[in-house]
Amino acid sequence: MNNSVGNTTRLLWAGLRALLVLTVVCGVLYPLAVTGVAQGIFPDKANGSEITANGKVVGSELIGQRYDLPLKKGQETSAPDLKWFQPRPSNGLGNNSVNTQYKLILSGATNRSGDNKELIDWVTAAKAAVIKDNSVPGHPVSPADVPADAVTSSGSGLDPAISPAYAQLQVRRVAERNHLGVAQVEKLVDQHTDGRILGFVGEPRVNVLQLNIALKQLVNGT
Repeated sequence: MNNSVGNTTRLLWAGLRALLVLTVVCGVLYPLAVTGVAQGIFPDKANGSEITANGKVVGSELIGQRYDLPLKKGQETSAPDLKWFQPRPSNGLGNNSVNTQYKLILSGATNRSGDNKELIDWVTAAKAAVIKDNSVPGHPVSPADVPADAVTSSGSGLDPAISPAYAQLQVRRVAERNHLGVAQVEKLVDQHTDGRILGFVGEPRVNVLQLNIALKQLVNGT
């Protein structure tokens, strides 16, 4: 009986020691080490790839934002504010009513097949809107010039970037709405176009938030 109690006590004590050691190592030391290495080597990415403007954090390089006008009475969705470059459509899984700068609070795809009627209706309506919004006097947009990312959402619904083709499609409209020269806005797009990672991974892209921050600075003359 005594041997049984003694063995049980030793096992419990061994288990408790293992729990304490693993808690300290895995729950304290390891997270501190990983955090320290991350902050030391790439602090920008470790802190969420924050983007700042005028000393304030205005977003992340990794999460897209909407640029819409205030919601009017009777409207179900806000109209886009056409003085800004617009991101990809964000047909995701839910709405965020707390921080209205962000359209989505959940990340995810629409999961519609290519022949799904609802998806076809979305794309058709989005294409018509892109053509209407970006056609300016003397420069109508051809349906053939509308790139795929202008009418489809990304797999996450949070894509922060658009293709250079979609950015270029918006140049004349943005220039007209902000009383800028087309060449000035084209230069902004060129300056904020990132190439393929390592020269061959992914596609060229334009971060919409960074581009719009630069646009605001140009408009304000700063």
